[in-house]
Amino acid sequence: MNPRDFFSELKRRNVYRAAVAYGVVAWFLTQLTTQVFPFFEIPNSAVRFVVIALAIGFPIAMLLSWLYELTPEGIVRTEDVDPVQARSVQRATGRILDFIIIGVLLVVIAMLIVGRRPFYRQPGESFVQKSIAVLPFENRSEEKANAYFADGIQDEIVTRLSKIADLKVISRTSTQHYQTKPRNLAQIAKQLGVANILEGSVQKAADQVRVNVQLINAQTDSHLWADTFDRKLTDIFGVESEIAKRIAESLQAKLTGREEQALAVKPTNNPEAYDAYLRGLAFEARNVAAPSAYDRDLVEKAIGFYERAVQLDPNFAIAWARLSRVNADVYFNRFDATTTARGDAAKRALETAQKLEPSSAETLLALGYYQYWVQHDYGAAKITFGRVGKMLPSSSEIPMALGLIARREGHWDQSIAYWEQAIALDPRNLELLNGAAETYSMVRQFPAVLKLCDRALDIKPNDSDFMAAKAASYQAQGNLQEAARFLPEINWQTSSWYAFDTKFLQLRLERNYGEAVRLLQARLAQSRYASEQDKGVCQMALAFTQRLAGDSAGAKITSEQARNILERFCRDEPDNIVAAIALSQAYAVMGDKDSALKLAERAIMRLPRAKDAVMGPRSEENLALIQTMCGENSSAISTLTQLIQTPYNSWLYYTSSISPALLRLDPVWDPLRADPAFQKLCEEKQP
Repeated sequence: MNPRDFFSELKRRNVYRAAVAYGVVAWFLTQLTTQVFPFFEIPNSAVRFVVIALAIGFPIAMLLSWLYELTPEGIVRTEDVDPVQARSVQRATGRILDFIIIGVLLVVIAMLIVGRRPFYRQPGESFVQKSIAVLPFENRSEEKANAYFADGIQDEIVTRLSKIADLKVISRTSTQHYQTKPRNLAQIAKQLGVANILEGSVQKAADQVRVNVQLINAQTDSHLWADTFDRKLTDIFGVESEIAKRIAESLQAKLTGREEQALAVKPTNNPEAYDAYLRGLAFEARNVAAPSAYDRDLVEKAIGFYERAVQLDPNFAIAWARLSRVNADVYFNRFDATTTARGDAAKRALETAQKLEPSSAETLLALGYYQYWVQHDYGAAKITFGRVGKMLPSSSEIPMALGLIARREGHWDQSIAYWEQAIALDPRNLELLNGAAETYSMVRQFPAVLKLCDRALDIKPNDSDFMAAKAASYQAQGNLQEAARFLPEINWQTSSWYAFDTKFLQLRLERNYGEAVRLLQARLAQSRYASEQDKGVCQMALAFTQRLAGDSAGAKITSEQARNILERFCRDEPDNIVAAIALSQAYAVMGDKDSALKLAERAIMRLPRAKDAVMGPRSEENLALIQTMCGENSSAISTLTQLIQTPYNSWLYYTSSISPALLRLDPVWDPLRADPAFQKLCEEKQP
C-alpha cells in the first residue's frame, strides 16, 4: 500500500481521533488512580497494574478502531459498512470521539481548577475560611510559674476544636512558636494556612480564673467575637467548652450531636488533679519541642504529675490515658533499666482508662500507641488510629502515627503521603518536619530532606538537630566539605546525641581517628547523660574506632568493657536488638569470630525486615560489617548488595540508609575495596 494512502486511510477510519481519545482517557484514569488508591490504602502495585494495562490496551484499541465502525445499528466491521453510508458514519464516529476528547479535557480542567482552590493549597498560599489557629495564651497571673496553666487552657481548647470535623485546626505544636509578642496576625495566619486566629490570656489566683479571648479574622483584621470569663477553678471545663462552641458558631461550623457531647465532657471534678494533669502536659510538650532529643528528666516529671493526677482522682480517664502513653514511649525508647516495668505500667494505665472511658479518643490514642510502641502490632495499631482519625479529623497526630506505622510495614510512598498530610495540618511542627525528613532520608531522597531541614531552620534557626540532619544528607551524597559547614563543635550542655553521632561519623569519614577517639572518650565522661546500655554502645564505638586507628590493644580492652555491660542486657532482654548488634561487634573486635557471626545472624532472626522494615535491615547491615571484620568478603558484598536497594534506618549512618557514597568513603569497608563487585556498589545510579 502506498504510504500516503495508508495515512489517508488512518484518518478516514478515525484512528487518529481514537488515539487522541484513548490517550486523554488513559491520562485521566492514571491521575485518578494515583490520587484515589492511596486514600483507600490500595497497594501501589494496583496503580502499576492500571498503567501497564492501559499501555497494553493502546495497540489493541488502535487495531479495533481500524477494523470496526460505530453505526446506528451498533458496532460493525469497517468492510461491511455500506459504501454510501460509510462517509456519514465515519463523520458521526469522529464527532463522538471529539465529544469524548472535549468532555474528558473539561473534566481535567475542572480538576485542575479545584486543585488550585484554597483548601488544597499549601500553607501560606491561601486559606480555608473555617480554619483557626489558637495562639499561646498570655499568662497574666502574678505567679509566673502559672504559665503551665495558660498553656494547658490553650491545649484543651485546641483538643476540643480538633473534634469538630467541619473545622481545620492547627495543632499547638505549630502555634507555640508564636509565644512572644509582638504578633503580626496576618503573617502568622499566612504561615499556618488559616483564616482565623484566637488570642487569649489567663489569670489565675487561688481558685479563681479569668480567661479573656478574642477571635480575629486575620485576612480582614476584624474581630469576630470576644468575651471574658470569670470562673472558679472547678468550672474551668465549662469555659473551655463554651469557647469552643462559640468559635464553631462564629465560623459557622456544623456540629454533630456526637461532637456537641465531646465538647461538653468534664474529665474530672477534682481541681487539684486537673492542675497536676496540666503540669504533666506542659513537661511533655517541652520534651516534644526538641524532636531529635529525648529529655528523660522532662519525661519523668510528666509521668510524676500524671501519677499525681490519677492518685487525686482515680476516675480521671484522660490522665490515665496520658500516663499509659508516656510509659509506652519510655518503653519504646529504652533509655533506662526499667524498660519491662515501663511496659507493664503502660498496660495497667491503659486498662484503667479502658474501664472508665473505653470509646473516648484519648483512650483509643493510648491503645494505638501501646499497640505500636509496646506490642509492635502494627496492623492493630493502624486500625485503632484509623478509628481515632474519624473522631479527631483535624489532629496531625493521627496521620503522623499512620506515617510511622506505614514505614514500619515498608509502605514508603504511603508513609510519605501521611507525613505530608500531617504537615499540611500542622505546618510548623518540628516533630513532623523531623519525622518526614527521616523518612525521605531512609528512601534516599536527600534533596527533599534538605528542603524540610531548611523549613525547620526557618522556624528554629541554628537548631543543632536539623543542622546535623542537613550534614547527614550531604554525607550520604559524598559531600563532606558541605557537611562540615553544618557541624559545629560539640557543646556537651546543649548538643543532642544525634548531633554528636553525625559529628562522629564526619570524623570517621574524614579518617580523623584521633579526634573521633577523643570525642567518644569525652562522651563517656559525660556519664550523667547516658544509660548503662548507651554507655556500652558508646564503648563499643570507641573500641571500633581504636581498631580503625591501629590501636589493637586499646580496642581489645575497650571492647571487653563493652561486652561486660552488653551481655547483661542481651541476657535479660533477648529481644533487645540494639544490645545484640553492639555485642556482636565487641566479639568481632576481640577476635571471637564464631560468637560475633552467630549473634549477628540471631539478631536478624529476632527482628527480620518482614516484621519491621525500618529497623529489621539494621541487623543485616551489622552482619555485613561483622562479615567484613571476619574476612568473609564475598558474603559481606552479597549482604550489602541487598541493602543498597533497601530503605531503612541505618545503624552505622543513623537515620539515612546506606548509600553508594557512604560505601565509597567509609573506612569500615576498606577490606572490600579491591573487589570489582564492591566497586560496582559504590557507583552512583543515575535517576
